Order: sequence, then C-alpha cells, then structure tokens
Amino acid sequence: MASNTLSSSAVSELAALLDSPQIKALISDLDETRWTGRPGYPIRSMVGIALAKSRYAIPTWTKTISLIKEHESLSKIIAPNGAVPSVFACYRFTKKMIEYEHIVEKCIEQVVTAHKDKNEAFGKNIAIDGSDLPAYANGQKFLSKNGPERERYSDPDASWGHRSSISTRKGGGYYGYKLHAAVDTITGLPLAWEVHTAAQAEMNVALDLVDTARNRGLEVNACIMDKGYDGGFIYDGCEERDIRPIVPLKKTEGIKKGWAKLPCCEHGEWKFAGSDYERKASKWLCPTGECASKSQWIKASRLHTLIPRSTRRWKKLYNSRTAVEREFGRLKHEWAMLPLRIRGLKKVKLHVDLTILTKLSCALLKT
Repeated sequence: MASNTLSSSAVSELAALLDSPQIKALISDLDETRWTGRPGYPIRSMVGIALAKSRYAIPTWTKTISLIKEHESLSKIIAPNGAVPSVFACYRFTKKMIEYEHIVEKCIEQVVTAHKDKNEAFGKNIAIDGSDLPAYANGQKFLSKNGPERERYSDPDASWGHRSSISTRKGGGYYGYKLHAAVDTITGLPLAWEVHTAAQAEMNVALDLVDTARNRGLEVNACIMDKGYDGGFIYDGCEERDIRPIVPLKKTEGIKKGWAKLPCCEHGEWKFAGSDYERKASKWLCPTGECASKSQWIKASRLHTLIPRSTRRWKKLYNSRTAVEREFGRLKHEWAMLPLRIRGLKKVKLHVDLTILTKLSCALLKT
C-alpha cells in the first residue's frame, strides 16, 4: 500500500487501530516506562508511526515519516499537536521497544486471545512451517573471487541456511534469518512465531510454537506440518500434549521396506475402526471378520498415527497446510516483512512482531 496517496478508508483504519483496546493498553504500558528524562514525543504518536509503517507496507522509517508529513489527515491522527516525530525519534523508539519486548509480547497475547473469544474454532487446527528472511547484508566469505576473506560482516547475527525453490526462484543457500510460524488453518492468521538465524533447524522450533499457542489460551487439536518435520520426537511431543500430528512420512529405507504398511491378512488389508485417544492406540478390523482375531490394536507412533494417513480426514487436514505458505506470501509482499532494511536479530524480531501484530489487529477490527 506504500504510495504517495492514501484513501480515506486506509487513514480511518489506522485511527481505529489506535483506538482499539489492545493498542490502547500497549500505549499505556509503554507510557508508564517514562519516569525520567525529557518528555519527548507522545507514545501514541510513536506507536501510530510503527503501525502505519506495517499497515502501508513501507520498508523504512524515513519513507514512513515522509508519507505522514505529506498527508494532513494522517498527520492529525498520529500527531494531533502538529509535531510529527523525526526519523531519529523512530530509531530511539525502536531501542525502547526492544528493551521492553515483554510489553509488545503482552499486547500480542491480548490480540490473539481476542480472536479466540470471537471465534471458538480459532487455533483448533494449526499449520507450522518456516520461511526465509534474507538479511540486509552480504554474507559472502570472501571480498571477491580468489580475494581475501571478509573480516567484518554488516550483519554478524545472520547465518547461512537453505531454502527451497519457489516459482522461478531457484533453491539453495541464502544468508539471513528464518521465520518459524504457526497459523490457524481456517483464517490463515499467525498464532505463534519465532525468528532465528537461517541455520536453525525447523524441527527444533515446532514444539515451542505449539507450547506458545497453548499458553495463549488456544485449544490445539491437530498440528499440520510437511515431511521436513517427520521425526519421532515431533510425534511423541504432540501426543504428550494431546495433539494429533499430521505429517507425511519421508521415503526412508525403512518406509520403502514396508514398515508403515497397514495390517493385513489373507482376506486383504484391514479397515480402520477408530482410535482411542486415552490409550493412544487405533483399532483395525479384518475386512471379512473371518480371522480368529477379528480386531487388532496398534499403538500410536510415527509409523501409525491415531489419525491414519490413509483416511480422508488426514488428507483433508494435510491439504489445509497450505494456509501457512499463503500467509508467508502475504506477510512478505503485502505487509512489507520483506525486504529487510535493518540488521541484527533483535531488530528483525521486533520488525516481524510489529508486522504481525498490525495484521492481527486489523483482522480483529473486521470481525
């Protein structure tokens, strides 16, 4: 939405954001931290600039301030006293929000809880994945071909990682960060997220995202992930939390040998007859009932899940995994999560938090 012109609806939406209960609480909590020093610009104005930057998809503070100064109606909302904060004030406010990140986290939890209060199904089924955030830096080891090694990196917090190919973009290594997120499969809205360097494995973050979603009051029933999360501790961790993991199997040697095959007999492949979530086992029946043992209980494991991969329910749940991929695309291209114009893990994390907080708050206004 970054442009020289803004519609009246876009401006009024920002005003509504600033008047929402959750953002008002954020402003109040940040305002209480001002106990000494010069008064500075009003916290409400600084929060308004941060929301405008994300809502209008502007990559830098400089362009955000220029946009506000160009639009009288926008200036009146953000700076009613007529003093639009400077770019340097935005940089100082960034440091303040990093220092008081727990206040921003508290606001995020309040917004997620508000979504849950308005929609009981919110967060029942979640999809988890990771996406690349290329750094605003050059991560090459050498200054030039066959040249000397680089002694100083403009973003030393970033690291090298791997990303898959998308559309016309080839897959391979990249230098930067990775956003790990869990989203609601129905609305596509993020529920929990973490930012790490690109070298961090996705599997190691999955259960932390599940715990964060549950700590925010969400009743997670199923967790949908791609085969990159196919690991025994992921299945065990989900079942310990009474959550059904929906993950396809990797084509390992054991799988090729048939370790995950369904039970069968001379009468054919056995039929699924339901699962007992308390005893963590699923029941299978002989297709004709002629066997001496007409039924068999199979303990839940990575190979045999309580929602079998052969069922329609499993396939329907797994098809909803694309919600997280679509959300990554929207955050990057519609909400200016990319390209990054900041360096350092803490600043990137704050940038992601403010972007997603703004989107969740805007979605809350429309419910």
